Amino acid sequence: MADDEKPEMIECPRRGRPRRARIIAGTSASRCYKPCCQVETGQGISLQPEEIELIRLIDLEGLEQEEAAEKLGVSRKTAWRDLHEARRKIADALVNGKGIEMAGCTKAAEGRCPKCPRDAADHN
Repeated sequence: MADDEKPEMIECPRRGRPRRARIIAGTSASRCYKPCCQVETGQGISLQPEEIELIRLIDLEGLEQEEAAEKLGVSRKTAWRDLHEARRKIADALVNGKGIEMAGCTKAAEGRCPKCPRDAADHN
């Protein structure tokens, strides 16, 4: 295997306790972000809605993790894990010039996202 090749990742079925539903206050107007320079197709990360909500609550509103977890309806440990995963993804995107998309973006799924013209072509 060459140095620049990455091994194919196979996703395992989810183990452990069932995932609890998160309580998310609002949604942002923009759902996708990408560097101004050319980015290869498929070069990007996907943030879950609960990860964005935790970033908003803790980093923008200044809530403690316990308060943010309570607002989301999850344990503090779950909030901590999701927050650190979101921060890791964002750091990867910023350092490596990757785009950031929010999973479950309804505008992109409907082909109406002004930031994702490739999605509009796929749905028409």
